[in-house]
Amino acid sequence: RVRGGNKMAPTNVLRCCQRVVGWIPVIFITLVVCWSYYAYVIELCVFTILSIGEKVVYLIVFHLSFIMFVWSYWKTIFTSPAQPSKEFNLIKSDKEQYDREERAETQQEILKRAAKDLPVYTRTANGAIRYCDRCQLIKPDRCHHCSACDMCVLKMDHHCPWVNNCVGFSNYKYFMLFLAYSLLYCLFIAATVLQYFIKFWTGDLPDTHAKFHVLFLFFVAAMFFISLLSLFSYHCWLVSKNRSTIEAFRAPVFRNGPDKNGFSLGIGKNIKQVYGDQVKYWLLPIFTSQGDGCSYPTRLVNQDVEQPNTINNSEPVKNIADGQSLPPRPLSESQNRLLGGIDQHWIDDESDEDSSKARAVPNQNVSISIDQESTKRST
Repeated sequence: RVRGGNKMAPTNVLRCCQRVVGWIPVIFITLVVCWSYYAYVIELCVFTILSIGEKVVYLIVFHLSFIMFVWSYWKTIFTSPAQPSKEFNLIKSDKEQYDREERAETQQEILKRAAKDLPVYTRTANGAIRYCDRCQLIKPDRCHHCSACDMCVLKMDHHCPWVNNCVGFSNYKYFMLFLAYSLLYCLFIAATVLQYFIKFWTGDLPDTHAKFHVLFLFFVAAMFFISLLSLFSYHCWLVSKNRSTIEAFRAPVFRNGPDKNGFSLGIGKNIKQVYGDQVKYWLLPIFTSQGDGCSYPTRLVNQDVEQPNTINNSEPVKNIADGQSLPPRPLSESQNRLLGGIDQHWIDDESDEDSSKARAVPNQNVSISIDQESTKRST
């Protein structure tokens, strides 16, 4: 026991140091934001700007953008990453059998048996069930293990050092709002400071201690705006495609093979999956994302022959919605609304699907004609 404790001690110390170091980027951003507040409010608005009306307008708009920026940043940092529910853990007997088994084929059979009633559609690159040996659970779709947080995170996008947190299902909306309000904050500061930056630079204003604050304020705001613009644009593109950063670099693998657009439901549905159904809450850093993070609608479910809930070609829209609700976890109200409005063009118009629909129609006609003949004979 003593030896085991001695072995664990360096690991615990290292992890503690990593947690402390992880807060350095957050502290840096916090200090920059605090300085920008002082430089803009005190040095620019109080000591430099002479017009009372200009001061009032600048201060009102600045504080609105500042509050929304700090609010969304705070929520992104301190919202805990969502983890898989207990139903994705192996039961005790399966866990013991999995640990005793040395053959990978038999282990996969155990995982397949455990995952048959779970809403899991994605696989590894080799077609195996996605299992986390560290957390000892079957990974839900779009879930990945974060080595920095040492946990499996639902719909993990990436681990962001600037917020010292994993960006995933529980805080992805906050992260997007954080980027958006950061852009507005930097853009507003750069646009309003520009004229005074030029005046200080050309000597139209006297040299005071406010000069250096205004000069650096413009450079810092412009620099952060340029860097954030590319990042925000990239994540807007990801939202429109319903992909995470991980999925953009490595397409999710379904039973039918990899498909980078497997979770895409159309731009409108993709946006609502992140921001929610009610537009009035989109710009507020409150949780309104659809679903539970463990299961996601996919346009490939109807092609999955191993799925317990099969798709009937005669009722494509209704049964696609039914195919998403797999036991034991029912879909939430927001997911039902999402799936209830699925349009036909979200499903691949492949030749095999068209042919299956063409075969379904004659079968219905035959059944009708047989019923008519039986009716005539009976009469």
